[in-house]
Amino acid sequence: MPVIRHCPQEYQSENWLLHSGYYWRKRGTFSLLELDRLTDAVAPLWANGHSAYNGRNDYVPLPTPSIHTSLRLLCVDRMDIAVFAPGEAFGNSKRRVQGRFEHGGDRYALWITDPNYERAYLGKINGEYGVGPCYLTVSLGEPYQEACYKLIAAIIGAESQI
Repeated sequence: MPVIRHCPQEYQSENWLLHSGYYWRKRGTFSLLELDRLTDAVAPLWANGHSAYNGRNDYVPLPTPSIHTSLRLLCVDRMDIAVFAPGEAFGNSKRRVQGRFEHGGDRYALWITDPNYERAYLGKINGEYGVGPCYLTVSLGEPYQEACYKLIAAIIGAESQI
């Protein structure tokens, strides 16, 4: 991927400006068996102890000066995906897709923004679905109402579930 320059912003140190004059080309495939060597150390996802109404350890309050990255690659033994309308009790019938898993002894319930999984699971009836072991790219989103939410940006290795 041709890049122009590194463009870190606050805690998002991973940001790069991509060169728009080039198309990406697939040069190979990274083996799922080799993915373990790229996973981050088992540790809390930034700061824990803060949960929105339907989440669990799902956001970091701002300001948090000790955060310097916004991406983590995890391997989890099991993840469950819940499909439901979180605002239904308040008249909002919009359905969402949430991943629930344990990592490093901490439990998490984070919104899934991986478009393939989100689309596939919104096509199912409301309920909870076991996915099993998989890799997760967890991202710390843009600031929103004095917080940064933790999101499941990509799910790897559970393709048979979608």
